[in-house]
Amino acid sequence: MNFTLVAHCDWSVSARKRWMTVARLVDGTWVVSPPELVQESMLLITGLQTRAGPDKHVLIGFDFPIGLPEWYALQTGFQSFRKALATLGHNDWNSWFDVATHRSEISLQRPFYPMRPGGTSRSHQLAALGAEDPKLLLRRCELATVDRQAACSLFWTLGGNQVGKGAISGWLELIVPNLNAIGLWPFDGELSDLSRRFPVVLAETYPGDVYAQLGIGRKGWSKRRKDDRQRVGVIISDWLDARPRIDAAAVRWHLEDGFGADGAGEDRFDAFVGLLGMLAVVDGERGEGAPRIPAVITHEGWILGHQRQAL
Repeated sequence: MNFTLVAHCDWSVSARKRWMTVARLVDGTWVVSPPELVQESMLLITGLQTRAGPDKHVLIGFDFPIGLPEWYALQTGFQSFRKALATLGHNDWNSWFDVATHRSEISLQRPFYPMRPGGTSRSHQLAALGAEDPKLLLRRCELATVDRQAACSLFWTLGGNQVGKGAISGWLELIVPNLNAIGLWPFDGELSDLSRRFPVVLAETYPGDVYAQLGIGRKGWSKRRKDDRQRVGVIISDWLDARPRIDAAAVRWHLEDGFGADGAGEDRFDAFVGLLGMLAVVDGERGEGAPRIPAVITHEGWILGHQRQAL
């Protein structure tokens, strides 16, 4: 692959919780910088291009959904995710990014719900959209596997595991303004091809998948606790020791420190872990994961490196 800079962003609707870790390819080695706060979302992509240098290729990962459930896309008539992105927010779809405040406002043209708690139910959303099964509002990469439960639907915007509001901000601030200048994995092709055709490629990530890839179990620890982050940091250090192509010397003390005691420690941790998962794919240690089927490459997208083990 032709990528010379890889970045992973732990995204949030809150600007103070948007953290990024960057790796630059220097003489055949990925030199990783410490996690940094994203300063300005609208300038993020061009800023990383500048850091990479002229005529270089950049891969950026974001932990928000990039794609639409196939069932929903078919109901709306969108021929592809790219065409949907060019349409959403305009004309008949001008309210698409506005989260419904009441069940009466939910429709195919305004699917996100609810704006706030109180008298809300997922059944309201399902009924309004005409979805008889909650799984219809999930993409294939979000379905439950043997080692993790199903993800939250893109369109649900309440609770600690909701991803809808992050997707709204990510699409509006990052993808839509740059749509004609970036490659979208896996919609536009495989990474080896995209790294030659586009100066910047965006991919969806999920740090929770990467934990197991690094040898960290899913149970017995929490990324929200500094002591636990310190403990699993030893496992990550061992993983790095076995991969001399990754120079993470500048991040080692963060691993030992647990990425800080403040509330953003878990965000810095995931920004770093997600990057390691991306580098494993770029270096060919792990496959991209996306099945080359119409539903995935046309509408739904995929999580980079996710190897689905169905229930």
